[in-house]
Amino acid sequence: MSLINTKILPFKATAYHNGKFVDVSNESVAGKWAVFVFYPADFTFVCPTELEDLADHYAEFQKLGVEVYSVSTDTHFAHKAWHDTSDAIGKVNYPMIGDPTHVLANNFNVLIEEEGVALRGTFVVNPEGEIKVLEIHDNGIGRDAAELLRKVRAALYIAAHPGEVCPAKWEEGAKTLTPSLDLVGKI
Repeated sequence: MSLINTKILPFKATAYHNGKFVDVSNESVAGKWAVFVFYPADFTFVCPTELEDLADHYAEFQKLGVEVYSVSTDTHFAHKAWHDTSDAIGKVNYPMIGDPTHVLANNFNVLIEEEGVALRGTFVVNPEGEIKVLEIHDNGIGRDAAELLRKVRAALYIAAHPGEVCPAKWEEGAKTLTPSLDLVGKI
């Protein structure tokens, strides 16, 4: 069963954020747009390139009113150690959630049980707690924060403009479509 348009399940976790350990829960993320970016593990190879790319685009997500949360099955202590020792991860200023009990990875259906790590899963969640975008990669395939930002902008647009849809490669300000009988066979 797809998780699209389902509500995120309850969770409570601890994140490393801006030099502090902070509590994060389904209740604390409610009421605003959120992006959850799952990755396999701290101190690995593809993961720091992705988290650094997200850090480079974080201000753009913030301008849109969207909070970014990275999540791995490591502890929040490991996140702090990684943040303190890696130049790439040192750029991260969004919350890094620890999920050592695998609650979040199970809730979002990305846990590789036999390895105890998460797949590369990306989830865009609306203020009502509904998953509007999801993408899951094999762990050898890195993601692109600019493409994620484009998808977030499209999700925000269609939420604000019911009845319109965003075509492939849609960018903010580009033409959208209004599905109707008149469009059938004309695209």
